[in-house]
Amino acid sequence: MSRKVLVVGEVRDGSLRNVSYETIAAGKTVAEGGEVVGVLIGDAVKDLGKDMIQYGADRVAVVEDEKLKSYSSDGFSQALLAVVESEKPDGILIGHTALGKDLAPKVAAKLDAGLISDATAVESAGEHVVFTRPIYSGKAFEKKIVTDGIIFATIRPNNISTLEKDESRTGDIETVQAEIKDLRTVIKEVVRKVSEGVDLSEAKVIVSGGRGVKSADGFKPLKELADVLGGAVGASRGACDAGYCDYSLQIGQTGKVVTPDLYIACGISGAIQHLAGMSNSKVIVAINKDPEANIFNVADYGIVGDLFEVVPLLTEEIKKLKVTSA
Repeated sequence: MSRKVLVVGEVRDGSLRNVSYETIAAGKTVAEGGEVVGVLIGDAVKDLGKDMIQYGADRVAVVEDEKLKSYSSDGFSQALLAVVESEKPDGILIGHTALGKDLAPKVAAKLDAGLISDATAVESAGEHVVFTRPIYSGKAFEKKIVTDGIIFATIRPNNISTLEKDESRTGDIETVQAEIKDLRTVIKEVVRKVSEGVDLSEAKVIVSGGRGVKSADGFKPLKELADVLGGAVGASRGACDAGYCDYSLQIGQTGKVVTPDLYIACGISGAIQHLAGMSNSKVIVAINKDPEANIFNVADYGIVGDLFEVVPLLTEEIKKLKVTSA
């Protein structure tokens, strides 16, 4: 059963976030041989359409307006609804990011449609599409299908592989007219608190610290290890509450939910709230002085030892391996 599926691309600092390409791959599964239409919303974003096409979109619909330069719930929902009205799709997919978590429910309510949020897998099953999503803070998973109306879902970053980029692919990039009006919010300035370098929510490797890091300076060896691995630094709520780092690094039930290929937990006890944010990582390495720490129950590899001894040793060994392989 072929379908037309809209995939909303997310632009940050003039380029598409990687989750946009992952969502295109999910869109291909939902479309089942039908058409995947990329959607770009913003100011001067049309040139990014070719990237969506090279990663699998068949064509791209663009809504451009200077009022859309910064994200606002009102502005982007008006733009997306204009595209929906024009395209009459069978499905809509958005990344499960801060933007997607805000925009998707608003648009779903306007369309009187159900919403499957935070999907980690998408598969075709007969005439239905099955979405898998975590429940109970990641302790269990449920499978959901849409039996009536538009298929609407958000896709968790780092869970669905992107399609291979094909620079020979071409497709139409069309402008959709949308009247952006009656905005209740005016964005004067955007101030971001983010970790330097790799985006935490899309990082393939995360080195995370807890109360065991003991101080802000204690994060320095973690950052060195993350830099060597090309990853990002994260933290538990305990470390953030203690003032060791900014809350923008927090991973857990009340922070970011991440799914990297490698998660290295340093001095983290493994409280259930923290596990909710990282337990679906592909490989988990725990470093802790306490052999009874709960983090070892979810870890694939455990090192019982002082993180201030273990982490620098790991960093040096990885540097040696990189030199050897170079």
